[in-house]
Amino acid sequence: MIPKTTLCLWYDGTALDAAIFYSKTFPDSAVIAVHHAPGDYPAGKQGDVLTVDFTVMGIPCLGLNGGPAFKHSEAFSFQVATDDQAETDRLWNAIIDNGGEASACGWCRDKWGLSWQITPRVLTAAFTDPDRAVAKRAFEAMMTMTKIDIAAIEAVLKK
Repeated sequence: MIPKTTLCLWYDGTALDAAIFYSKTFPDSAVIAVHHAPGDYPAGKQGDVLTVDFTVMGIPCLGLNGGPAFKHSEAFSFQVATDDQAETDRLWNAIIDNGGEASACGWCRDKWGLSWQITPRVLTAAFTDPDRAVAKRAFEAMMTMTKIDIAAIEAVLKK
């Protein structure tokens, strides 16, 4: 059954590669179906992969091989809540080591240009803490980081 809402992500001929990477990297992710173009189109030829149905952590997505006209930006990102440093490191490193790049405050970009926020739950709890002094210390610590260091966040919480 087709989901009522699906994220459509635009790729330049690499939707299947991206979907396969996401399905191997993130839990509850899978490539569902690959659809080939029934005819020539501006970004490809009949028989090329046109769309890919996949899920990322249970979120239904459609990868569209629409060509080079549009690029991903930080205006859209997947935020992934991690439970510990091992999970944070595994996901971060998978993205970075597969041609991605690090950014600030737990953000990184995969090799297709899609942004990811790899965010430990302890960080979110800390910077939303009702005690504004705790929230400020956690926020200030986060602002100095690329990949989030949970031990460093926990250390500032104890001050």
